[in-house]
Amino acid sequence: MAGTGLFEQARGLTREQRNAFLAAWLGWAMDAFDFFLVVFVFSAIAKEFGQSLTTVTFLTTVTLIARPIGALLFGIWADKKGRRIPLMVDVLFYSVMEVLSGLAPTFTVLIVLRFLFGLGMGGEWGLGASLALEKIPAEKRGFWSGLLQQGYPVGYLLATLANFVITPALGWRWLFVLGAIPALIAFLIRTRVGESEAWERTQEKVELTQVGPGRVFLQPKVLRRFLYLIVLMTLFNFMSHGTQDYVPTFLQKDLHAGTTAVTVVAVIYNIGAILGGAYFGALSERWGRRRTAAFCAVLGIPVAFLFAYSTALGLVTLGAFLLQVFVQGGWGVVPAHLAELSPDEVRGFYPGVTYQLGNAFAAFVLPLQSLLAEDHGGSFALAAVIVPVLVLTAVVLLVGPEAKGKVFGAHEEEHVR
Repeated sequence: MAGTGLFEQARGLTREQRNAFLAAWLGWAMDAFDFFLVVFVFSAIAKEFGQSLTTVTFLTTVTLIARPIGALLFGIWADKKGRRIPLMVDVLFYSVMEVLSGLAPTFTVLIVLRFLFGLGMGGEWGLGASLALEKIPAEKRGFWSGLLQQGYPVGYLLATLANFVITPALGWRWLFVLGAIPALIAFLIRTRVGESEAWERTQEKVELTQVGPGRVFLQPKVLRRFLYLIVLMTLFNFMSHGTQDYVPTFLQKDLHAGTTAVTVVAVIYNIGAILGGAYFGALSERWGRRRTAAFCAVLGIPVAFLFAYSTALGLVTLGAFLLQVFVQGGWGVVPAHLAELSPDEVRGFYPGVTYQLGNAFAAFVLPLQSLLAEDHGGSFALAAVIVPVLVLTAVVLLVGPEAKGKVFGAHEEEHVR
């Protein structure tokens, strides 16, 4: 059945559905905001604590390591006790860790706090996406999935602007203290959101069949799909980080761009990411999740060469904008795709753990590109990672399953194509 158009998908949510989505979007945007803050202030942290820049970059590593653990712990809790309370505890937890990061007296304490923050960050995405998408009507999932995922580039964009405005005036510590405020707003919105009706229906199904989350996860088909999604999410995270993390360094070293120019380019390509995610997420209701995301990956291949090998800053900016339209356009289907491929009994941890494990496995993208750039230049480092990953992502998507339009919490399993 053909999917509804973008405007039809965007309209008609109830207040409960809007609040669930807004809380999930704000939570994910603030997760990204808080994560990227530390990236912008590596040098300031290194100077204050007397550490080398290489040592300070370990702060992002410990956060990435913690994210799958947080997704597992909060996800198991959400599958057993419901989405609402674990999500509220999660938001409060990582908000406190964020404020404490700004007050850390030593570098060791800061490392511990960023690990704990990573636990909360890992729990937020899977639980927030599950609650929001379980409430949104199946025929509208594509658009709202795309919009939800683009909370991440919005957070990145806000972190860029906050660092540009706040750090020179107040110092790096105030970034972390102020960063908790929007997350607390998300918490207040969540207090007005009821429990997931799909989860409640699933509990009735579990009572009838006596098949709980543990037994469902151990089924061979569920395990195989879990491993497939980890591979898929590893490729998606390679695709995302490979087109973002090294870009500021590339602009500075290869194109000799200053701080203001790098900020402007980052703002422009993050706008492209937001537009792409919403548009292609909505389009996936008509084309299907796999074909839409694979189409985006294929379109990104020629754009990757424009982006990596142009010598004029204007063309590089255009390439970065278009590349993020397609990369994040593909990412726009991810929340809906993972939720639909997750068994009802384990939708709390299944999408979040696969997402965060893929992210952890892709954590060495930046070191890889930095190493390639030392020997072959920044253009080669970008293209050599981005192009093969785009090809592999398209292939893995097209050979995998899909369950677009699945009815969450139904007593009968939907057909998975």
